[in-house]
Parts: sequence; C-alpha cells; structure tokens
Amino acid sequence: MTTTPAPYKKKDFASDQLVRWCPGCGDYAILAQVQTVFAKLGIPKEDFAVIAGIGCSSRFPYYMETYGFHTIHGRAPAFATGLKVTRPELSVWLVTGDGDGLSIGGNHLIHLFRRNVDVNVMLFNNRIYGLTKGQYSPTSEVGKKTKSTPMGSLDAPFNPLLLALGSGSTYVARSVDIFAKHLQATLLDMPEHKGTSFVEIYQNCLIFNDNAFDNVTEKQARKENVLYLEPGEPLIWGTEARFGLVLEGLALQRIAVNTPEDEARVLRHDPSNKLLATMLASLDPTKGDPVPIGLFYKEERAPYDAQFTEQVSQAQQKLGTGDLRRLLHAGDTWHVPGQ
Repeated sequence: MTTTPAPYKKKDFASDQLVRWCPGCGDYAILAQVQTVFAKLGIPKEDFAVIAGIGCSSRFPYYMETYGFHTIHGRAPAFATGLKVTRPELSVWLVTGDGDGLSIGGNHLIHLFRRNVDVNVMLFNNRIYGLTKGQYSPTSEVGKKTKSTPMGSLDAPFNPLLLALGSGSTYVARSVDIFAKHLQATLLDMPEHKGTSFVEIYQNCLIFNDNAFDNVTEKQARKENVLYLEPGEPLIWGTEARFGLVLEGLALQRIAVNTPEDEARVLRHDPSNKLLATMLASLDPTKGDPVPIGLFYKEERAPYDAQFTEQVSQAQQKLGTGDLRRLLHAGDTWHVPGQ
C-alpha cells in the first residue's frame, strides 16, 4: 500500500453531500471518527474505497470524499472481495448494519470472514431495521415489540462477535458510537492487521430503538458495566464495586475483587486466545455479566487476496499472460450469418 507525506485533515474526507441521517443518529459520531482516522493513516485519498450495501449505515460512501460503491442489499462483501482481489493496493472499508450484514447478507459476510480477505468491516448494530421504519432485526432481543412483531419477537438474536469468530475472522472487536477515543483507536488499529478486520459498533437509533445500549452509554452505567479489554490486563470492571472474571471449570465466573488476593485470581486478557474470546463474546449482561469493549481476538493468517495475487503470478510465469481474444475463440465456435 502506498503512503504519502501530504498531511490530510478530517475535512479532506468529507464530501459535498448533505448528510441525511436523523438528527442525533449515532451514525454521525461514527462518520466523524472514520473521517478523522482516514486523515491520520497516511494513505492517499485515491487509495481508499468505501463499500456499502443497503440501510441507514449504507449511505456512508456518499459522505466520504473517497472512491466507493453503494451496492445492493447484503452484497457489499462480494463487491469488496472483488475489488480487493483485483486492486490489492487499495484500503477497502466495508460498512454494513445488523440488518444488511446479518440477514440477506449473512452468507456473504461469513465467507468474507472465512477467506480472510484484507478488508476492514464496520457493522453498525442498532438492533432494529431503521431505514424501513422499525422492524425487528437479526440482533433484536427476544420479546422485542416492533411493527413487524407486535406481540414480541420469537427469534433468538445473532451475536455478531460469535458469528465472526466462528466464521474465521482474524480480527474481532467491539466499540460504541459515542466512545470517541476508543472507536478512533480501534479504527486506527484495524488496517494494520493483514486480513479481515471486523468491529461491531453499538449504534443508537433514537427514532426506532432509542436507548438500546443505555447499559453501556449512560454515564454511571458505563462505569459499572463496561469491561475494557486490554492485552495483558486483568478482566476487572466496576468502580463502586469491583468485579473480575475467573475460570471455573469450563466457564467464566464473576467474583468480587476486594483484595490483592482476589485480583491475583482474575484472568488477564489474551487476544490470541480464541477460546477466551469466545467466552467473553458469550457474556450475558442480563445475567449480571459485564459488556466487553475492545479487541477480543487477533491472529496472523495469510489473507486471501495476497494468496490470490501470488497464485495468478505463478500461473502467468508458467503459462504466460494469456490472450483474451484467443481464449474467446478457442475450441468449438459457430458463426451465425446475418439476415
């Protein structure tokens, strides 16, 4: 990937389009951080591409002064894969939502993870269909009353982190729309990873699902409920009462941390441990568990696009660059005369 010494500012990545999200939407905060991060990465503007599907989040390419595609519902991973394979020097960013990415686009997303294409994926999770006016989504909780589930949803929701881990994503993280410093640090870290980088971003939809994440965004609740994941640091959270996670049997258990001896028992975070990442992603805040925020898992594995480029190079060395005209006229051909 080429770099440039020319300094950029956030405004250099803001397009001339009027931003058309509802006033107060969490997407504004995410957009601001993405524009800030792009200015800091040292990558020429022409080497960025922002790909999106359908949904509120998918307006993103219009608001970025970069190349990009606003594609079709759920198919952004296919477009992003094709672009990265044919133009491996580009920094490709995929923007999707819990509806676009996990319903009609679910199959495409899991294969992006499986292949480990070097694409940065931001999934905005507001647990609702916002663009189509408030139907329940694949991440809506059981019992959610919406226009499409007036008696309450019966569907068990997807856990985006577990889906990413189970599908083979080599970088799995979570952040929150209004956690400005944390979100910016995560977005800066993602392109440093070679392979699929995935971040689930809790994003508030104040029109159709307001306060869905109050347990992590409300000031006091944040202090007591959020577990910040830092490599090598103990898994401890809370201020008024401190708690930690220990391994008992094959499960994580919460203990009160009142003494140095208690703290010594607490697990320390290891993003290279996939089993630990899976257990952390499985925590249930409705049962008193904390909400982990940060990098859950990271592993080094050769990205698909790099292997594809190498394979093409080997084929060309062995067989030559090829001739498209000869290929089209190879084998049996027919000539159909005109009238």
